[in-house]
Amino acid sequence: MSAVGPLAGLRVIELGGIGPVPHAAMILGDLGADAVRIQRPGGHVLADPARDHLLRSRRVHALDLKNETDREQVRELAAHADVLLEGFRPGVAERLGLGPDDLTVDNPGLVYGRMTGWGHEGPLAGAVGHDINYIAANGVLHAIGPREEPPVAPLNLVGDFGGGSMLLLTGVLAALWERQRSGRGQVVDAAMIDGSALLTQAIWAWRGLGQWSDDRDENLLDGAAPFYRSYRCADERYVAVGAIEPQFYADLLDGLGLTDEDLPGQNDRTGWPDLQKRFAAVFATRPRDAWAATFADLDACVTPVLTFEEAPAHPHATARSAFVELDGITQPAPAPRFSRTAAAAPTPPAPPVPVEDTARRWRDSA
Repeated sequence: MSAVGPLAGLRVIELGGIGPVPHAAMILGDLGADAVRIQRPGGHVLADPARDHLLRSRRVHALDLKNETDREQVRELAAHADVLLEGFRPGVAERLGLGPDDLTVDNPGLVYGRMTGWGHEGPLAGAVGHDINYIAANGVLHAIGPREEPPVAPLNLVGDFGGGSMLLLTGVLAALWERQRSGRGQVVDAAMIDGSALLTQAIWAWRGLGQWSDDRDENLLDGAAPFYRSYRCADERYVAVGAIEPQFYADLLDGLGLTDEDLPGQNDRTGWPDLQKRFAAVFATRPRDAWAATFADLDACVTPVLTFEEAPAHPHATARSAFVELDGITQPAPAPRFSRTAAAAPTPPAPPVPVEDTARRWRDSA
């Protein structure tokens, strides 16, 4: 919605939904795209849209897609748009007359971004699901959590946003780049089950080399390594340790006062349980922030585990202005950053406005 930023001038339609499509549209709007959200009258199901800051950085038009007159207004916008994003179940957009074949007749350059959980083909294409279901079916969920406990859902970051909106954005921007050569748009089929699997490519590579076990709490990055996990401190808060390289591990031992202690070798997996217990006992003797101060001048990759309440006040976050406040709500600032075409500050969620203004402006600039 801003006139500045690397995507200034890009016209984006979001057919309103929840989860990864709004997140992708928000990022495009943050980076300067003229983004509009088509939202059913009365808001959406999870929150008051005027307070839902996942809806920042774009204009909102209240249109009922079950109404032919309103659908015609969407078609008018799409005739002049660069990108359309939708997250319906397969077949819904076509039944509404808003599928890619319908909209590219008048706009062959339209990049049509489709976001689904299971994809548009396969026996589960029409099934319901959420983030946890998609990452369960592709092996990701099984790898996360303690050995003897059920797998732990990593919030909804891996399916909805990492494998969902981020891969949708990658596909959309790739299609826009290709359009510069061909002059034609195309459909981007982004499925969370595919994208979240792609995030685990390193794990699949290690597994192929015999360096990753399907058993949880057995591997370098899943909590088994005593030098790559979190530890409870005396005040019931935590520090995160990521001392993989030998020089960082040496500084970890130094900060813990264990340099001269007879310990198993760092990469002796048979000794990892003993090392883990020893490190846990030492970390438990002091509060989290005391450990943070101890390791501040050591290259040990030890960091306090902050809450959402604490994170915006961290000195590094404040130095980078990593968080912003809109309408009294603290939230992450737009990312990434650009040297020449910096994005403007995001705008808060807006009430619906008449669609005619956007349609006229897009027609005039086409």
